[in-house]
Amino acid sequence: MATLTQEADCPPPKKQKFEEKPETCKNGIHESLVDLSSFQLEKVLHNNTNRKTVCLKGKFVSKQGEALVLLEKTAFAEENLKQDSDYFTKSSALEKVFHNDIYGNYNYFPKVNLNTIKATIIHPATEQHFLKYSPQKCRVVDETPEVYEKIVLPHLSSEQFNLKWLYNILEHKSEVERIIFEDPDVENGFILLPDLKWNGEVDTLYLLGIVHKRDIKSLRDLTAQHLPLLKNIQKKGIESIKSKYGLDGSQLRIYLHYQPSFYHLHVHFTYIQHEAPGILAERAHLLSNVISNIELLPNYYQKVTLPFVVRENDALFKKLQENVN
Repeated sequence: MATLTQEADCPPPKKQKFEEKPETCKNGIHESLVDLSSFQLEKVLHNNTNRKTVCLKGKFVSKQGEALVLLEKTAFAEENLKQDSDYFTKSSALEKVFHNDIYGNYNYFPKVNLNTIKATIIHPATEQHFLKYSPQKCRVVDETPEVYEKIVLPHLSSEQFNLKWLYNILEHKSEVERIIFEDPDVENGFILLPDLKWNGEVDTLYLLGIVHKRDIKSLRDLTAQHLPLLKNIQKKGIESIKSKYGLDGSQLRIYLHYQPSFYHLHVHFTYIQHEAPGILAERAHLLSNVISNIELLPNYYQKVTLPFVVRENDALFKKLQENVN
């Protein structure tokens, strides 16, 4: 049965990723939105001072439905930090806070084009979205195969986010210009494209490999028959990243999440020196280990106990509590 640990602090709420985009609908705003002047703030859901992100709940004037706005201060780009760059000109300004002997503390105001704040907007947003981005206490669950089949899988089948946005990508109905690489094979193929958390700089590289097959939800479904698919993603993903960004396989962290944010098999590719969200031991499973485990035991992921983090006010947590040893 499931085992719950003592109460622990949650990891920082996940930044909005492309996989969490809601289904496009007639009440959406993304075709015409050019600024946030029509956004009416109702509540600050979470202000993460560590990751420099803030998550806001509100509405857009004259639009039906609630909105979730995630603002994130972007990382420095090394190419902008050269001696002749816009960071070091008279167009910037220093405001002294204090100085003591050789130490000075200042507020620095570079040119506007260097002050980018990344904005992710979900509209119309659901209560699931607001819950997901609100700070909560979490527990680590040791999920046995029995608990997965009897409790977790039925819950996820009814609660997961709509995947129409993902099928739009696979069918080339949206985000076509963002595709970095595609193997169109229906059995072993996948699409590689940037995660929306990525700002485009190599030192924070974050890509997703999304498989074309639609019958693989997560690690739990993987067996020996999927080894060609997993090895193909590993090989061609590394090759395409090496060709485009100059990073070889030893410079990449390649992993799957359990539990994933959405239940259609996908693989994360991040730069090893980038501390991307979701790389902690209780969630990330290296692709090379996944392949090795299945080679050792074809039905490994149908037999193993898998840990994952669940939030205390999630309906799944309440169901799991009833089955704690």
